[in-house]
Amino acid sequence: MSAAKIKMNVKKGDMVMVISGKDAGKKGKVIEVFPKTNRVVVEKVNIVKKHQRPTKEMPQGGIMDIESPIHVSNVMLFCTECNSVTRRSMKETGEGKVRVCKKCGNNLPDQKKK
Repeated sequence: MSAAKIKMNVKKGDMVMVISGKDAGKKGKVIEVFPKTNRVVVEKVNIVKKHQRPTKEMPQGGIMDIESPIHVSNVMLFCTECNSVTRRSMKETGEGKVRVCKKCGNNLPDQKKK
């Protein structure tokens, strides 16, 4: 059985704030999004220690600190214009739909892949 899919309001490159859990209150950029498991990886949040076996690329091996995925319900979008967490709404413009901050009404930055 797979988990029920939740609508993902965050994209790769968005600024988010963790709203619950051990890292509550921390801000960071979304590095990776996993829609099938409803999880996101946020920069410098939910750091875990991983024991790395020596390989050709990393002959030293050792213990590394890496970011672990957290559930998408534990993060909220962070608007840099009004400097607070917010929900997003969609607004129709001439170029198409854009994401808008619910609090201040400014467009949320859209990180397009190059």
